[in-house]
Amino acid sequence: MNSFDELCKKLTQDVANNIVQGRSWKEEEQLRFDYAVRHLLIDLWKKHHTHPDNHSSMQKNKNFYSALKQYRDPQLTYRMAIHAFDGLQKLDMIYVVQDGYYDRIKMEGSLTRYKATLRLAEMFEELEGHPVITLKPNIDIQTILLRHKVDGKRQIVPYEEDKDTEQWRINLRKINHCLSKHILDLRIKDKDVEILQERLLLDDDKEPVDLTHKILVRIFTNNSFKEGGRFYRGWWQNVPSEYRPFITIDSKKTQEHDYSQLNPNMIYSLYNHELGSEDAYSRVLGPEHRDVIKQAFNAMFQAKTELKNKPNNINIDKLEITWKELKEEILKAHKPIKDLFFTGLGNKLQFEDSIIAESIMLQFAKMDVPALPVHDSFIIHHGFGTYGELEEAMRRAFHERFHRDIGIKRELVVQQKSNITEKHEFASPSFDNIVNAENDYSQWRDRDDMWMSRK
Repeated sequence: MNSFDELCKKLTQDVANNIVQGRSWKEEEQLRFDYAVRHLLIDLWKKHHTHPDNHSSMQKNKNFYSALKQYRDPQLTYRMAIHAFDGLQKLDMIYVVQDGYYDRIKMEGSLTRYKATLRLAEMFEELEGHPVITLKPNIDIQTILLRHKVDGKRQIVPYEEDKDTEQWRINLRKINHCLSKHILDLRIKDKDVEILQERLLLDDDKEPVDLTHKILVRIFTNNSFKEGGRFYRGWWQNVPSEYRPFITIDSKKTQEHDYSQLNPNMIYSLYNHELGSEDAYSRVLGPEHRDVIKQAFNAMFQAKTELKNKPNNINIDKLEITWKELKEEILKAHKPIKDLFFTGLGNKLQFEDSIIAESIMLQFAKMDVPALPVHDSFIIHHGFGTYGELEEAMRRAFHERFHRDIGIKRELVVQQKSNITEKHEFASPSFDNIVNAENDYSQWRDRDDMWMSRK
């Protein structure tokens, strides 16, 4: 048994023999059962390639499979999903790490968590290929998502289709089609892969890198298609910033370019004010405190009411002033727009930058060139950065939206020794470097070889 498809076929038959026991299913039921087994095995195989401690989650609430059909996979039904899950358990292919629960008083709960057994893990090890090479991305999933706060919790909610949602979906399908045709990878040493994955596994807000996650969705907020709309779920967005210089596209180096002072430029442009030539953040307390000021500036625009207390993620210890004094300094430095702070404008600005991002990615998708978004920056094949195509596209997209110019800068990321054990460089074609690349970067090289052989 060498291929993933062969493994799926065998285990599907084994599970069916175990649970059907003489009963016959209709053709439609059989197809849904086959799909359910494959669905679980795909997730398990992908988790196997991220980290041994990474688990899968199973939704056992029957209502989940019938509610919000706009977002659900129509081929995955409750009955067949449970059959597949229970059958794989009986075959000693999976085991439950933590049972799911729901607290009706607190209105919160957790999904059932499970992992591959050693037996199934050994089967995965014998397979040819890698999930990112073998599995074809599904570009037909629902990619336009709308969120709203329900009982104090952010939830996906249904919406009525209109010409905007239809066009956004069409555009995103073009972008995702482009991404699906290329291998987007991370060229770091094998020993550092484990370090990175363990770091992400311990972070409640992150997940281990899964290279198959390259289909983007747009998430709108506050039950409005005029707020939010940014692009999410690309694996590269989950990578700490110091690792991003080692992202490769089709085995080639990349560059990341960022808009300069995007939010201040958008705000001043939207309300017909001049930002001026002085940096929007450095003008407050000097360039040495620029990063903290940027955090505070954006937090003050995101908030719907005045922030009497400092946000937990902002450290102002080095400023030697209070949070109240810092707010006053920012308002004083930005008098033309001071009345716009604390009005919840942040999500509306995200909608504006999402429109710009869509325009940039579409420009490159037409050339079959992946442009990877990280909110207001983009990662692209180094040639399109070096020779100015990305910068030109970014300037053009902003000007088309706001009829003004904006600065662009290439991201220069400082390597942090605490996160990357050694500096990674793309090997020069010397014998020693080639040998070291074979040994040190074997996981990246193997994926690259598989991708090239498939092409």
